[in-house]
Amino acid sequence: MKRFFVTAAALLAAFSLGAQTPDKEEVKTPYEFTAVKDIPATSVKDQYSSGTCWSFAGIAFLESELLRTGKGDYDLSEMWIARHAYLDKAKKYTRMHGKAEFSQGGATHDVFNVIREYGIVPDEVYTGLQYGTDNHQHSEVEAVLKGYMKGVVANPNGKLTPVWADGLDGILDAYFGELPETFVYNGKEYTPQSFAEELGLNMDDYVSFTSFTHHPFYTQFAMEVPDNWAWGLSWNVPLDEFMAIIDNSLENGYTVDWAADVSEPGFQYSKGFAVIPAGVGEDAQNTEWSKWETMSANSRRNMIANATEPIKEMEITQELRQQGYDNYETTDDHGMLITGLYKDQNGNTFYKVKNSWNTDNIYDGYFFASAPFVAYKTLNIVVHKDAVPKDIRKKLGIK
Repeated sequence: MKRFFVTAAALLAAFSLGAQTPDKEEVKTPYEFTAVKDIPATSVKDQYSSGTCWSFAGIAFLESELLRTGKGDYDLSEMWIARHAYLDKAKKYTRMHGKAEFSQGGATHDVFNVIREYGIVPDEVYTGLQYGTDNHQHSEVEAVLKGYMKGVVANPNGKLTPVWADGLDGILDAYFGELPETFVYNGKEYTPQSFAEELGLNMDDYVSFTSFTHHPFYTQFAMEVPDNWAWGLSWNVPLDEFMAIIDNSLENGYTVDWAADVSEPGFQYSKGFAVIPAGVGEDAQNTEWSKWETMSANSRRNMIANATEPIKEMEITQELRQQGYDNYETTDDHGMLITGLYKDQNGNTFYKVKNSWNTDNIYDGYFFASAPFVAYKTLNIVVHKDAVPKDIRKKLGIK
C-alpha cells in the first residue's frame, strides 16, 4: 500500500517539478477556469523533502480560519506540530509493541491534538531546521528515530527504562530544535498555550467526514489507513451528502482540509488540473481514448498532459469509490487545502486546491481538481462544523 504523504518527494520528481519545470508561460492547459467562490488563504508553503503534508494542510486550514474570523494573516509552525506528533506516535508505538505506524505521515486531527495539548507557535519561532538546511529534509531523522524506537520496543532489559522518551526528545531537539517555553511575537511575550488561546480557534469545532460502505452511514469510525496512527474518527455519510458538505462549506466561505490520492494519471500538477478520464466505454470507441485500457500509466499520463480540450470524465458512484479503496487504488497519499469553487469553460465543477509543493506550477502552487476526481479520490475531509448543511448536522447530532 502506498504511504500516506511520505510519497510527496517521489511524486514531485514524477511530475517533473523543480528545476526541470518549464516556464509557466510555456505551459499549455486545456482548461479555462472561472471562479464561483474563492476564499482567502495564506501564502503557499513548501514541505520540500518531508512527509509532513498533513501538517502543512492542517496549518493552512487553520490559517484560513484565522483570516475568515478576522484575526489576520498568520504563518504558523508546521514543524512544531510534526515534532510533537513524533513523540506522541512513539508512545503509541511502544504501547503497541512496535506493531503500529511510526513514520513521517499523519492526519489533520494530529494538528488539532497537538495544539490542544501543547499549544502552537509562529513559524519564525520554530522552523524545525536545526539540522543545517534551508528546506525540510526528513529522511535521515526518520531513519534515526525508527532505529531508536526499534531498539526501545525490542526491550533488551526485559522492562522499558523510564528514560527512553528523554532519549527520543534529545534526538528531536537535535534535528528540530529545542522547544521554547516562552517567546516574543509582535512585541508581546507568549507561551505556546497562551498564543493558541489568543488565536481563539476551538479545535473541537472541526469535524472529519468520509464516505465508504464498509461501515454504516451516519456513524463514526477510525479510517483504516496506515497513518491514522492516532485512530482519529470520521463521520461516514453517503457520497452525495459528502460532496454537498464540500460545496456548502465553500459556498459559505469555509475552506476544506482535503486528504486524497494524487497518484492517478489524471493528476497533472504542472498543468494545474486533476481529472478522472472516462477513457473507455461506448463514448471512447473509434477514438484514441479507446486504447486507454491497454496503455501504461506513463502513456495515460502523457495523453492527458497533451490534451487540447476538456477531458470527458467518469461518472463516480458510491460503489466505484469503495472499489478503489478496497483494491488499494485509492490510498492515503497527500494532504491539501480546498479554497475555492470554480467552473471550466463547459460548466463543469472544479475545486481550487492549495498545495504545499512551493509555487513552481502554472497556478503558483495551486491546481484545480474536478468534481469526479474529488468524489473518487478523497480519503476524508475536515471542515468547520458550521459549514455542514443543517440537515446533515441534524442527522449526526452535531451541535
